[in-house]
Amino acid sequence: MFGRSIKLFKLFGFEIKIDLSWIFIAVLIAWSLAIGYFPFHYKNLSTQTYWLMGIVGALGLFASIIFHEVSHSLVARKFGIPMKGITLFIFGGVSEMGEEPPDAKAEFSMAIMGPLSSIFLSLVFYGLYRQGLRSDWSPPVNGIFHYLGWLNALLAGFNLLPAFPLDGGRVLRAILWSLKKNFRWATRMASGVGSAFGFLMILLGLFNVITGNFIGGIWWFLIGMFLQSSAKASYQQLVVRKALEGEVVRRFMVADPTTVEPSITVQHLVEDYIYKYHLKMFPVVEADKLVGCVSTRQVQGTPRDEWGRKTVRELLTECSTENTIKPQADAMEALSKMSRTGLSRLIVVDDDQLVGVITLKDMLKFLSLKVELNEK
Repeated sequence: MFGRSIKLFKLFGFEIKIDLSWIFIAVLIAWSLAIGYFPFHYKNLSTQTYWLMGIVGALGLFASIIFHEVSHSLVARKFGIPMKGITLFIFGGVSEMGEEPPDAKAEFSMAIMGPLSSIFLSLVFYGLYRQGLRSDWSPPVNGIFHYLGWLNALLAGFNLLPAFPLDGGRVLRAILWSLKKNFRWATRMASGVGSAFGFLMILLGLFNVITGNFIGGIWWFLIGMFLQSSAKASYQQLVVRKALEGEVVRRFMVADPTTVEPSITVQHLVEDYIYKYHLKMFPVVEADKLVGCVSTRQVQGTPRDEWGRKTVRELLTECSTENTIKPQADAMEALSKMSRTGLSRLIVVDDDQLVGVITLKDMLKFLSLKVELNEK
């Protein structure tokens, strides 16, 4: 779902990050508030005041989404669900769960807490707005409180739609799960509803574009596309997680991988290893000790006329948590790491000793077979 993210701070032990897409949306929101919303509702203020209101409004949205997601995460922690962190992205935010909820009660409690937290914020900001009217606070301050009250009510209403993976869709999944006692079936049904909602939003967006509301139509279209793809991806992720449940890296790894020495030239690496074995990454071993790895990425960054002079030692990447994994680690952890880093092969190490290599191709073959047998 995400591209590159930036770590900001920790709150209640949860790491708060923003996807780079959120910077774009924050600027767009501040601009639209300063140029359109606040000038329309509050006349005769200075341009600087409108921009200040727009920036504060965008920051208020940022804080509101964090409050919403932290509420999810605190309930998840209560039920023993590990939370990796919270990431804000172009269409809002998401709490990154380490595993699925243990039962329907946990799913329902965690899902419903998000909209409830937004309703709480809406009432708080609306109460401040009403107090401001009674106490004759300045229009810019009251305008921001009114906007944030309305915004959080809108967030609560939108998230209560029974469209998975929105909170309302997760509530629907919890209800279906409780009725049928089948988590996978409940997820499939809720994902289907979410996909249908996404399709309807896409149609609504096209209708708005045709009738002249181009900007609004584009937003409905994008939200519909996002919702539809997220619904499908969430079910696919569940299928993958269930297929890999209980499997460890040792089962998939190649126990005797092809290695290279750091002293060979890049030309030797290309001709006698990459072209011969058709692999993109090789462990680098010297005197039976793992010293790193080298891949086609490093070769691509080396000018071709230097291949005969440069050695693998000058190109290799040192071993780190990003390109290695333990043999007893969960297979899903390996798959998640590959997805996050873009690597298709990981070095399997045990006490800093090379014990094998795990590849995305081998894992996908296993997944394909297991899912096919389970479906039948």
